Amino acid sequence: MVLSNTLIGLFPPGTVVAESRDPGDVTELLPTEAVHLGGAVAERAQEFAAGRQCARRALAEFGIDGFALCPAPDRQPVWPRRITGSITHTDGFCAAVVALRQHIAGIGIDSECVGAVAKHLWPSIYVPAELTWLKVLPQAEQAAAAAVIFSAKEAFHKCQYPLFGERLKFHDICLRVEEWGDGVGVWSLQTTKILRVTNGAVRPIAGRYLFHEEFVSSGVALAAVPQST
Repeated sequence: MVLSNTLIGLFPPGTVVAESRDPGDVTELLPTEAVHLGGAVAERAQEFAAGRQCARRALAEFGIDGFALCPAPDRQPVWPRRITGSITHTDGFCAAVVALRQHIAGIGIDSECVGAVAKHLWPSIYVPAELTWLKVLPQAEQAAAAAVIFSAKEAFHKCQYPLFGERLKFHDICLRVEEWGDGVGVWSLQTTKILRVTNGAVRPIAGRYLFHEEFVSSGVALAAVPQST
């Protein structure tokens, strides 16, 4: 587990990202974390462990050591009170991002393997505007573009859910890739219905994406509302 100099660019200053390409070591889980594995198969247990180990490496940068990152009943990690965070894992890659809650209200990260989203699933994931954009791209670029949209939607859901408790469907969001073709860029999204995260306002929410090796990662953060004095 190492601090990520690559993925940190997906987030505002003050955040910390740790990543790993190795299977998690289940024996390094704290006892209160290990009990949540239940009868999980080896692969799932290693993913769970890798996420906790990445999170602990990132939390150490804020002076937090030995914190047991247990899941709540809805399976969301319960972070230290002053911290907001997010974890992602896919085949061969895991990462965790953390930030101080006084600066960042919510944060989300998601990594996907490029090409993992089967084309026959596209109509169930992408809204018509997204499908139109995908289909006008050169054939060789479509799988990568589809992965960006998928990872961005997942990152946004992880960002808003701990704050608002609202489970989103893929078609609740319409995503637009603002910059395409350089391996790194910006995306924005608008909701297709009123959601708690936007408080009824129609405004874009922006994030970033990055291709690295065979993966694409997306990140998004919602700034904390300044406290009145």
